[in-house]
Amino acid sequence: MYLLSWNVNGIRAVEKKGFLNWLENESPDILCLQETKAHPEQLSEGLIKPRGYKTFWSSAERKGYSGVSIFTKKGPVSVEEGIGDREFDSEGRTLVADYGDFVLFNIYFPNGGAGNKRVPFKMAFYDKFLEKANKLKKKGRKIIVCGDVNTAHHEIDLARPKENQKNTGFLPEERAWMTKFVGQGYVDTFRHFQKDGGHYSWWDFKTGARARNVGWRIDYFFVSENMLPQLNGACILSNVMGSDHCPVGIKLK
Repeated sequence: MYLLSWNVNGIRAVEKKGFLNWLENESPDILCLQETKAHPEQLSEGLIKPRGYKTFWSSAERKGYSGVSIFTKKGPVSVEEGIGDREFDSEGRTLVADYGDFVLFNIYFPNGGAGNKRVPFKMAFYDKFLEKANKLKKKGRKIIVCGDVNTAHHEIDLARPKENQKNTGFLPEERAWMTKFVGQGYVDTFRHFQKDGGHYSWWDFKTGARARNVGWRIDYFFVSENMLPQLNGACILSNVMGSDHCPVGIKLK
């Protein structure tokens, strides 16, 4: 089973850059998108009903902002929007798909914002999500969490750690939450296989950082420890263009 996650920075923009052809060629079993920035009524038939896939969407109340979607070959048992808090769920950040064998969280985690003003909101979202995931894990469920987490966990996860210690995405409190999350039984799948640096999933458009690979690894797949026997590989598809992020993925037995 092949799962991918991609912050597309606008689904309508990336559609014009050949998204549906890429989807057909790459052919993941499940594709989770973040920052779709669209309501379903704004989307083409090709995006709503791509060949071979069912799609599910969660949109922000605010137009052109946030939003997530799941493209899936096999229909889940159920799909739920949000994490159970109106303040967070109005921003269309979460889809929770129950596949029976596992529960998949597709999340566009908040950005700390200019001047770090939204960091308290981001940290509160982190805690609310973890509470929901842990309730399922305590019931013995297998959990997959993917999406744009908007934090680089360790110095190895960004090109310029020293310059970014006071910037959201690499603040001590954000990194400490990541450590807490992993410590509660969730595995960073890419790091499970790949221990060296230079692997990133986001590059700043404005500075042309991608050509120089001055990036951040802020897009992740995590699995609960009880899924580790099924984990067969993890990847970053850094050659896929169309967004300031690239897709990340896992393979399951």
